[in-house]
Amino acid sequence: MTDRPFRVLGLQQIAIGAADKDPLRHLWLELLGLEQVGSFQSQAENVDEDILVCGRGPLRVEVDLMQPIDPARKPRVNEPPLNHVGLWVDDLDAATSWLSARGVRFTPGGIRVGAAGHRVCFIHPKGSEQEPQGGVGVLIELVQAPPEVIAAHDAS
Repeated sequence: MTDRPFRVLGLQQIAIGAADKDPLRHLWLELLGLEQVGSFQSQAENVDEDILVCGRGPLRVEVDLMQPIDPARKPRVNEPPLNHVGLWVDDLDAATSWLSARGVRFTPGGIRVGAAGHRVCFIHPKGSEQEPQGGVGVLIELVQAPPEVIAAHDAS
């Protein structure tokens, strides 16, 4: 999908778990456009993990998509999946429009000013019949990056 009219610029390191990571891969790789740089499996940690990154240089951060190798064993890397992830985007209006056109469900309230003063909106944790793509159990905040974040990203 190369027609994405926005970029995800950065986030803090996160790890997201699900019983099956394929829906996570669809959301994070295909729709949001992060890059897979590796994978990791550990029987001792009961994890099958895809390692994704976004950003470059000092803004490059890791996003780990995890599923248990054995769902009956502990640790259960998918419990809890995660509550909230914030992503810097360079064009919030384009991102919401493009994602909406591809069946992404947003929470009520649309784009608004968040607690930190940035324009934000949220991808709903669950899809619906009309908008089948949600955050696969995770609430995802899209945050309009200020000019200095975009400049740091572009300069890195």
